Amino acid sequence: MAGETQLKDVAKFDEDFLFVWLLAALVPCLVAVILFEVLGHLKDWWRWSLLGLTLAVFAVAFGLAVRWFVRRLRERSDCYLGFFGERVVAEFLEPAKALGWRVFHDVPCESGRERFNIDHVAVGPGGVFAIETKTRRKGPAREGRDDYKVFYDGEKLDWPWGDEQEGLGLAIGHAQWLQNWLTKTTGAAVGVVPVLALPGWYVESPARAVVRVVNPSWLPDLLTAGVETVLSTRQIDLYSRQLEQRCRDVEY
Repeated sequence: MAGETQLKDVAKFDEDFLFVWLLAALVPCLVAVILFEVLGHLKDWWRWSLLGLTLAVFAVAFGLAVRWFVRRLRERSDCYLGFFGERVVAEFLEPAKALGWRVFHDVPCESGRERFNIDHVAVGPGGVFAIETKTRRKGPAREGRDDYKVFYDGEKLDWPWGDEQEGLGLAIGHAQWLQNWLTKTTGAAVGVVPVLALPGWYVESPARAVVRVVNPSWLPDLLTAGVETVLSTRQIDLYSRQLEQRCRDVEY
């Protein structure tokens, strides 16, 4: 289903939560206990010096443990946010199925030893679309900027707090990988359109660009409205069969 990889990461964190909490709590205490044990074997003037060092080391270890624990919680929150965003995109892709489109989620891929997933792939009369989802929290906006708008000029994303190209490069790279793989496995050349979906954001972008950047609610129109037929029914079936085989990765 959509967001399967993100959901697995959330579940893994929940399973390891007790261990993570104990590790963050016990490591500073263990450091302090070891140093206090050493204190008992030292002379008085060394003992007082090491006592101060022990307290300082404990404070540093405790601060690092808390920081690490908070970072793990943040990672868990980011994974769940990513899962939620992918589910939102999947819901907006659902109506396209009634118009002859095949939709695949969390498509597993590999390049050498690197493994990754394409969030969504849509195959239909209008062609093949590789759709990446980037779910971002709203943050402080620069003066004169709305905190809900993203501007795309064809080269970069202009968020309320600054510019970014990361999501665009990811969408292009994944679409290129999918295009090469489909061409290799089917023997038929095919073009793949890279799309970047931004749940919760209003997007202003040019009508035509290398990457189509959209709010998920615009996806049905992007796929179906005013698009000429690019793929025949036979081609749709051919590419879909390859994707179905690749997505059958459930382990029992």
